[in-house]
Amino acid sequence: MITKQDLLEAIAECQGVRSPNANTAVKLAAFYTILDHLDDDKPPVEKPVQQNSFAGYSFENNGTSAVQYEGESEFAQVINGKKQEDVWPVLDELMSTIKLMNERLYNGVLRRLS
Repeated sequence: MITKQDLLEAIAECQGVRSPNANTAVKLAAFYTILDHLDDDKPPVEKPVQQNSFAGYSFENNGTSAVQYEGESEFAQVINGKKQEDVWPVLDELMSTIKLMNERLYNGVLRRLS
């Protein structure tokens, strides 16, 4: 697991690069984003839920909004039974980060979902 100290060291390393480029900036942005989310002293920022953010899709299973996904991965075990409205914003933020860090991977995921 990444610790706050690991992130601070990575940030310092990026800031010390002699010839920073776009990759350095992307890494730095990702490190600061992760650091922001690791801060336990700070209350979580409540984002307004858009009512129609997934319009046209039906994710409900038997009248419940809980995720029904059983798999072997740690991710599958963590999300199984969680409220969809709690899971989707996290995945949306992850995809935004992936788009910044690795656009080919991002596009590949979108292709697989299309």
